[in-house]
Amino acid sequence: MDNLGDIRLFVEAARLGGLSAAGRRLGLTPAAASARLAKLEAQLKTRLFERTTRQLRLTDEGRLYLAGCEQALQALEDAEAAVQAGQTAVRGKVRISTTSDFGRNLLMHWLDEFNEQYPDVTFGLVLSDSLSNLVQDDIDLAIRFGVPSDSSLVARPLAPNSRVVCASPDYIARRGVPKEPRDLADHDCIVLVTASGAINDWRFTRGSEEQVYTVPLESARDTNDGAVAREWVLRGYGIAVKSMWDVEADLRCDGLKPLLTDWRYPDAPLHALYHRNRFMAPRVRVLLDFLAARFAQVSDELEALLGLPPQRSAA
Repeated sequence: MDNLGDIRLFVEAARLGGLSAAGRRLGLTPAAASARLAKLEAQLKTRLFERTTRQLRLTDEGRLYLAGCEQALQALEDAEAAVQAGQTAVRGKVRISTTSDFGRNLLMHWLDEFNEQYPDVTFGLVLSDSLSNLVQDDIDLAIRFGVPSDSSLVARPLAPNSRVVCASPDYIARRGVPKEPRDLADHDCIVLVTASGAINDWRFTRGSEEQVYTVPLESARDTNDGAVAREWVLRGYGIAVKSMWDVEADLRCDGLKPLLTDWRYPDAPLHALYHRNRFMAPRVRVLLDFLAARFAQVSDELEALLGLPPQRSAA
């Protein structure tokens, strides 16, 4: 940490787009600021900026180093704030990654509720159906279905996640209601595609009975964006399997109707993922507890609304 001042100068220069401006903010002359940046680059044996007469532009190495430096400085600031405030100060920015549907349709509203209690917290929200790299993307908290294999992350269970076979009232009026999974062959289906491939093997259980329907991809609509899949279902283009959390608002207002409710689709419980070795700032810890409480409140309501049978145990 002997070069902590040089690191702060580098981060400020990247944020402000100029070395002189960064030097003024830190009380350094232009010559001193230039000398300290040169010392840091010599220590790293790489150039962090491409210099022009008008501005500084980060090199690829500079962008990589900046991400790590910002995380390190933020961790120091969080630790100082926690010590000074007895670990009770709830302020600062929380960067969250979650799926597109859940982020737009539910989490945004819950973050508004959180801000009513903690107005000094701000949010950065990354919506993606793929799991972000929490370190490289500087994410404090990710909310995802299932548990990733990455052992560097802690996975805290938040809620069950029943999957819903659903369609719009307009589609049902035109095409009717499937009575059992094999009847889906007579319907239009919408498939989600992930990094590991299309999720088109739909598996259902009813007691000890099991049926698998494989959606033919050549005739199905497919997308890698859960929000697009939901919009297609709402517009009456077909039937999809969605997380109950993604379509919570649609189910409550009858925008979508659950189908095959006496059958059960495998769950992928919702988890909060965070760094195993990173200091958890008070704002992140309090937000995590807040979300856990909101999930507990709403999950029972949704299960009752869907009228689904109990999930069959692995045994």
